Amino acid sequence: MRKMFPLLAVAVLFSGLTLAWAAEEVTITGDAVCAKCALKETPKCQNTITADEKGKKVTYYLAKNAVSNKAHQGLSICGATKDAPVKVKATGEVKEEEGKKVLTATKIEAVD
Repeated sequence: MRKMFPLLAVAVLFSGLTLAWAAEEVTITGDAVCAKCALKETPKCQNTITADEKGKKVTYYLAKNAVSNKAHQGLSICGATKDAPVKVKATGEVKEEEGKKVLTATKIEAVD
């Protein structure tokens, strides 16, 4: 029993460090469109940003929050098409959920 508490403490310490390390803030620049209206991938409207990373297209699905909701209408992401996307720069934390990259945005702005 005495040996179990130090092992548990070490496990908790390292798991906390891993979570803090994994939640790193990144900035992504790419083409924004609606996952429902333009990509036909989701049943409800959701912002996506497709970025070019090392010659490969990577799609980030934006988590629903106030920043994402404001950009959806304010930057006309919902009205954008695959052929005419909105160019954006988004900052936030990325994590993987169900095999998809999900960005929780803290800032989204249009770029030229």
